[in-house]
Amino acid sequence: MDNYRSRLRNAKRIVVKVGTSTLTYDNGKMNFTRMDKLARVLSDLSNQGKEVILVTSGAIGVGVEKLKLPGRPKEIREKQAVAAVGQCELMHMYSKFFSEYGHIVAQILLTRDVLGDEYCRQNVINTFETLLEKGIIPIVNENDSVSVVEITIGQEDTFSENDTLSAIVAKIVCADLLIILSDIDGFYDSDPRKNSSSKLISIVEKITPELEHCAGGAGTSRGTGGMVTKLNAAKIATCAGVDMVLTSGDDPGIIMRVLDGENIGTLFLAQKGEGECERAAFKGREGQKGCVQTEQPVIGTKGQSA
Repeated sequence: MDNYRSRLRNAKRIVVKVGTSTLTYDNGKMNFTRMDKLARVLSDLSNQGKEVILVTSGAIGVGVEKLKLPGRPKEIREKQAVAAVGQCELMHMYSKFFSEYGHIVAQILLTRDVLGDEYCRQNVINTFETLLEKGIIPIVNENDSVSVVEITIGQEDTFSENDTLSAIVAKIVCADLLIILSDIDGFYDSDPRKNSSSKLISIVEKITPELEHCAGGAGTSRGTGGMVTKLNAAKIATCAGVDMVLTSGDDPGIIMRVLDGENIGTLFLAQKGEGECERAAFKGREGQKGCVQTEQPVIGTKGQSA
């Protein structure tokens, strides 16, 4: 076991991201066995005293199944309506599975404009901190039902199927580790679906132009996040001083193996320097949890507080 991997054992605050392809079968129906195991693993981590945040995709996919549609809708208004149905069903399932293991979950729906506003972001951070202090597991998703850009992949301000969102969440809550569970078991030097000679990269110390060249296009037909979005997520996380592991989501039990320091998936190392300074500044006064503390909730219009 190398020193880089062994330090993951000490991760206290962990963000886990799961995509639609992890939560569903090839036919688009929900994989309840996998969801149940994910809830069990994250509940066990919480029982160990670790702080866990789950970033999930799947609202549109669950909505498609709930409404018995033949496939994902094409029009934005249809996607938003399906997402509204699916998000309700998705949280119902998560709540049921986590409650079986004695844990309460909370829903947090985010959009980029909220996280881009200083005052809104502070309130989001305060919400995360309060939930974690109470032992509640936050479950985060894009607010697909109200934000057009969040489900229009390819626009500059989209979260790109929650890969970017998970990295931003890891950054603002000052996580120690981000784990992205995907339909591929790590980052390769070329697309393993097209090149049988491709090699898995175990550790990435720095994201270089050469590494970016290795990234391909979109992922599976059930999800929209490809290697490009995951590499972008790694940039955001590592520059904020957060380690990131990209690995397969076929068996959620792999999370425990990652935290045991096994050579699993690809580990993107947190960068030292400017990113860590920003992260340390966010953590605030010694002895306080979280990145930002405010004495009163921030309300009113932008630039005004109560």
